[in-house]
Amino acid sequence: MKKSKALKVGLAGAGLGYGLWRIWETGIEAVWQRAFGAPDLGPADFATLRRRRTPNDCLACPRDFCPGAESDFEPPVFPVSSERLRAIVRDVASREHGTQLVESTSGQDRYLVRTRLMRFPDTVDVKVVDLGDDRSTVALYSRSQIGRSDLGANGKRLRRWIERISTSVEAERRGSGP
Repeated sequence: MKKSKALKVGLAGAGLGYGLWRIWETGIEAVWQRAFGAPDLGPADFATLRRRRTPNDCLACPRDFCPGAESDFEPPVFPVSSERLRAIVRDVASREHGTQLVESTSGQDRYLVRTRLMRFPDTVDVKVVDLGDDRSTVALYSRSQIGRSDLGANGKRLRRWIERISTSVEAERRGSGP
């Protein structure tokens, strides 16, 4: 009796393993796209932005820049021009695993970021805000396409990006380059 149950459990485990292997072999990204649609959620308009009802997004927005949405935290003001800040943000984003620029318009970039293991797609919008006098800041909105909760992944991502942007700006100011 015990051998029969062990055999059934073993076969079920082997079947599950084979199924997962086939999904990865055929491309988990294609599976997500067939199930949930295009991975890029499209542009966010920070002026009219409304937060999602599910807790799988994060917004970092300068005060009064996103009037219809509550920001999770306010990004710092950087002592660089908006053009330079945009270049630094692009560099930081390009160094992130699984991140690709999908659209760039005047002053705003949109990235598709895939999580490491499951390759879930997240969309990150970045708008550089020129404050004049070689000062600027950013508005960032990161949101998941799949799931009801992201376990804080979008918030961690935006905080990590802000930290890396700050480090790059500081290194540039000290003269040690980006």
